[in-house]
Amino acid sequence: MLREVPRSAGSKVDPDDEGEYQMAVSVQVASGEYHLFGDWGGVSRGNDFLSHLRARAFAAATVRAYAYDVANFARFLEEHEIALVAVEPMDVFAWVDWQGARTPATTQTVVRLKPRSAAPATINRRVAAVRAFFEFLVMSGLRESNPVPAPRRGQGLRPTARGMLGHLGPGRARGGGRLVREQRRLPESLDLAEVQVFLSGLRTHRDRAMVLAMLLGGLRSAEVRGLLLADVDQGRRRLRVIGKGGRERVVPVDAVFFAELAAYLRHERPPGLATAECFVVLRGPTTGAPVSEAGLRSLFRRHRAASGAIRVRPHRLRHTYGTELAAAGIDLLALRELMGHASPETTSRYVHLSTEHLAAEYAAARATLAGSR
Repeated sequence: MLREVPRSAGSKVDPDDEGEYQMAVSVQVASGEYHLFGDWGGVSRGNDFLSHLRARAFAAATVRAYAYDVANFARFLEEHEIALVAVEPMDVFAWVDWQGARTPATTQTVVRLKPRSAAPATINRRVAAVRAFFEFLVMSGLRESNPVPAPRRGQGLRPTARGMLGHLGPGRARGGGRLVREQRRLPESLDLAEVQVFLSGLRTHRDRAMVLAMLLGGLRSAEVRGLLLADVDQGRRRLRVIGKGGRERVVPVDAVFFAELAAYLRHERPPGLATAECFVVLRGPTTGAPVSEAGLRSLFRRHRAASGAIRVRPHRLRHTYGTELAAAGIDLLALRELMGHASPETTSRYVHLSTEHLAAEYAAARATLAGSR
């Protein structure tokens, strides 16, 4: 657990901080904004970077993620007594090793426990965030160069003229730019029977409506929490969703969702609320406030334990939505629009066919060839 640290009035320690030990730097929320706080010498520079992101209209979730990633790097620097201005490329690789990348399960029975163990995708995301942080320091005149390596096929370190947040690029990230190899996996969907068990244990219309928005509309958890009442069209059974990168899409959703939503709005949502968000806290000291990220995670955690449907998680519900539509033969361009994907490659991952389906297609093709001879 993080140690308790002094803080100004109106601020609080974020409950999702990743630290496992007492640390000299933490992420806190003050006036709805995320800040670095602690004894690390680079705290002020880190907060200048986060302010710069906010000024460029980056989403609050993005700023939050960058804050935690910079905090993780700061803890490494503190532990190894490395000053921010003295960081070199090999220090970055040492930081990657310090995080302890998890490797895919093998047939070996030997298990090596590490004090830290992060997924390769998590490490690569942190590297990208810290690379952007150093780009900001270079632009601010606090460093002459960016020490974070950005490998590309056939070349070494990143060219110095790419500019602030150049790692985001004009299109999708290339695989050669990752410092840690990631295993390419298909989206993990759920058995509908398992989802039904989870749904049957939910005790409120609000909870069922939020789960169904992910399962029947493919919404991300953040999109469910950020859904506005004004963006709900019950007559045409559509939702206006603002997704990643501020991309807007209109999603048709099954009538079952709207039935639960109507019951929630009629019987459970406190009357007279000025809260613009659709889904709010129903009881306790924060009644009427929008459902928080921590609150949604807690809901899923409690009901997984109560129902025994331990695989049900928000993003797997979204994956189930995409997988079911792809299996039904929906056009991939339409699926991409419905799910709000920036890259068509992401959408194409949902077209993973079963062995039985492939065997049937192969047999049909063979039969057609034999009949034409």
